[in-house]
Amino acid sequence: MSEQATRKARPARSASRTAARLAAVQALYQMDMAATDANLVVREFLDHRLGDVAEKSGAEETDFAYFKDIVLGVVKEQLKIDPVLDEHLAEGWHLSRIDSILRAILRSAAYEITQRDDVPAKVVINEYLNIAHAFFDADEPKVVNGILDRLARAQRRNEFAQVK
Repeated sequence: MSEQATRKARPARSASRTAARLAAVQALYQMDMAATDANLVVREFLDHRLGDVAEKSGAEETDFAYFKDIVLGVVKEQLKIDPVLDEHLAEGWHLSRIDSILRAILRSAAYEITQRDDVPAKVVINEYLNIAHAFFDADEPKVVNGILDRLARAQRRNEFAQVK
């Protein structure tokens, strides 16, 4: 692949992953609100929604494999993810007290930070901060940024080590 083709492929891949992350947050929200099975929601998104999510996010398509990995990964790892997130919330707060969409954002991001070492933590934080801005106008994006920054620094110390 030529250098120019590689540069064009990165933004397309990035946009398709952005769409996958947004769709994953929406799917997790739906599962939380309607107590729906993860495999059914993944199938529904594949059959009916991923094209709309891609279009709204400016991507040509949604990276279905990435979407599926996040959704099913969050479900599989939720018993590990939730306590880790609770550790990084303000004192006296628990994940169960947080707005459902905010909880879906945090769980998706926490899954990527703890399980997807192939994606830089700063990329994950930025992506989910943008998603938070898409849903909230008030302080929630700041909360997302703070929690994810603390989580990433705890989970991936080597990425945040100061270069001397």
